[in-house]
Amino acid sequence: MKHLFSTTAAIAIATMSAPAMAQDSAAAAAELAKMRADMAAMSARIEALEAQLEAEQAESDAAIAETRTLAAGASEAAAEAKAAAADSGDGTSVAFKGAPEISTGDGWSFKPRGRLQYDAGFVNVPNETGRSEGWGNEVRRARLGVEGEMPGGFGYKFELDFAGNDVEITDAILTYGKGDLEVSVGQHNNFQSLEELTSSRFTSMLERAAFTDAFGFERRVGVSAQYKGDLVLAQGGFFTDNIGDLSNKNWSMDGRVVAMPKLGSTQLHFGGSAHYADLEAGSTVRYRQRPQVHFTGERFVSTGTLGADSETGFGLEAAAIAGRFHAAGEAFWQTLEGPALPSSPAFFGGYAEVGMFLTPDTRGYKGGKFDRVKPVNEVGNGGFGAVQVVLRYDYLDLNDGTVLGGQQNAYLASLVWTPTDNTRFMLNYGRIEFDDAAYVGPFGSTSYSGDVFGLRGQVDF
Repeated sequence: MKHLFSTTAAIAIATMSAPAMAQDSAAAAAELAKMRADMAAMSARIEALEAQLEAEQAESDAAIAETRTLAAGASEAAAEAKAAAADSGDGTSVAFKGAPEISTGDGWSFKPRGRLQYDAGFVNVPNETGRSEGWGNEVRRARLGVEGEMPGGFGYKFELDFAGNDVEITDAILTYGKGDLEVSVGQHNNFQSLEELTSSRFTSMLERAAFTDAFGFERRVGVSAQYKGDLVLAQGGFFTDNIGDLSNKNWSMDGRVVAMPKLGSTQLHFGGSAHYADLEAGSTVRYRQRPQVHFTGERFVSTGTLGADSETGFGLEAAAIAGRFHAAGEAFWQTLEGPALPSSPAFFGGYAEVGMFLTPDTRGYKGGKFDRVKPVNEVGNGGFGAVQVVLRYDYLDLNDGTVLGGQQNAYLASLVWTPTDNTRFMLNYGRIEFDDAAYVGPFGSTSYSGDVFGLRGQVDF
């Protein structure tokens, strides 16, 4: 750098001094001497700055080296602390599965759980029925609860639902499991139908099949046991009534058997269930159903109130999951015994559906029921989530003998978008045909059709 400055200065001096030397050599010599002195001072200053820069660089290198040493020490200390915690035998860990799950080495675990579902849409039926409600919306479910395990093979689950400005206990269960056997005590689902046992978080339509609600499927207080092997699931229990309807003398027995074989990569499901309920003297039942959405209170098919001594139900179920494709179907027969009934009316409901993912995803399945869809390409990780189209035919027949409750044929389509494991959006459309409806329609007829549109936003953890 010094040589560069010197050479440049010399050229400049020579160029500038030539005319001056011709006129006055003494003045030129003096000027040249002054310029040389200035250049020498500048060179000295540059050397000083270079020395200062080298010193600061050395200090910086030393600081970086010290920082790296401290970081290595901290990492080593953290590893030692982790090893010390493991050696202590405490074994406490925190995982995150939609919500924090705390586990200890001695068998305790605790995890909060919940879901929020908001529905909106409209119901359009002939104006002559007087029941054309149009737009409707509601918080369909708003649940909070906890679940976990306890030492000795015990588990627990407790959940409340706050939808509809009421607080209801949905689950209140104590379980004990050993190997493939599990025993449950408390308020929980009895064993009627694949559709009923599949969580509302994972169903393919906004509402379950019409027969599940019409025949009064719900959680009840009882004791049950299940055996869950790799290929076979067997469930059975003795129940009383829903925890919100106690105390009474109602009791029921429920059982379900499911075969869960795999044919290559295809998951198959074949099941059957049986239900018997003995009802307290003077009891009544009413089989009825909404038109595929819950935000309307209207029921276009209904048996009205019937005196009942007991009810007996039998169900069949089948399903298959093959990559992006799935199919499912069920049939259920419900027979009623009543003191004022001349015969034992038998009612029927069932559905058949097919579904296909438009994305490289598949429907979840676990323990004899449909489970969570986990998108291959989640939103937030460069993907679009899972998109599924489902078509369903749903049938309910509440006519038999002297009971004229009506028939409902529903043709349904559902578009399901699952952006992430814990979020879901559903768009449903249904064309529903009623026969022997509860309300008179055009020209005094009880046979007419309606349209139903519904939208759901959901988050769960």
